[in-house]
Amino acid sequence: MSDIDRIVELMDRHKNMTVLSGAGCSTGSGIPDYRDEDGNWKNAQPVQYGDFVDNRNVRKRYWARSFAGWSRISSARPNAAHAALAELEHSGHVSLLITQNVDNLHRMAGSRKVIDLHGVLHKTRCLKCEATSRRTDWQARLEACNPDWKPSVSAYTPDGDAELSGSDYLDFNVPDCPACGGIIKPDIVFFGEAVPSERVSVATKKLRQSDALLVVGSSLMVFSGYRFARLAQEANIPIIIINRGRTRADDIAAQKLSGDCAEILPRVVERLAA
Repeated sequence: MSDIDRIVELMDRHKNMTVLSGAGCSTGSGIPDYRDEDGNWKNAQPVQYGDFVDNRNVRKRYWARSFAGWSRISSARPNAAHAALAELEHSGHVSLLITQNVDNLHRMAGSRKVIDLHGVLHKTRCLKCEATSRRTDWQARLEACNPDWKPSVSAYTPDGDAELSGSDYLDFNVPDCPACGGIIKPDIVFFGEAVPSERVSVATKKLRQSDALLVVGSSLMVFSGYRFARLAQEANIPIIIINRGRTRADDIAAQKLSGDCAEILPRVVERLAA
């Protein structure tokens, strides 16, 4: 029996699955991932929350890169992996999808039972008054404050950032919150920032009610995702992993298949529907 046969068999037996998705789910949509197949960083680590809050120059650098990279996120469309997971929800196999991604592509593909564990880039939030706004509106404000700033993108990186060449981010103007003068931040969880407890609580409760955990496109190297694999193990809930390369939970998985989830998941869905 092949690995994909075993995955189909497990998923057919366990029809109340929780899915945990990561960056590998969105690479087929043109959004880079963080790590290589051995789980090592491909690029410099993302900005830390404390640095963003405490250092205005760090905020300038972040928003300059994000301003230049936003077009990659805003124009991204779901790929076959997102479509397959939406189909699994519609067919009754998936009761919850917990995503570590901030690109909103699962919802665009039709998934409705989604917890955006790390938030979404499509909103911004003031750290002082908590006011939120659409990222498109914030992008327009940044453009208005920097009419002559023309970034040169050398590469796109995860979470909507871009590597810039020949652009001085210290010249980039970042406006404050128009309501209170506070710091504007994308409405996502930065590295070094805690995931909101209510999201973790709801996800944990739903996982405990599931009979399998399907991990898709995540190396589980950060604890915010790995915690759910640990919870599944403690609750004797089988773990199925589809990911390109090593994950932190390979040794506790009931079945692991290494490969591109955008190629594998549609085959799984087709087999389950047969």
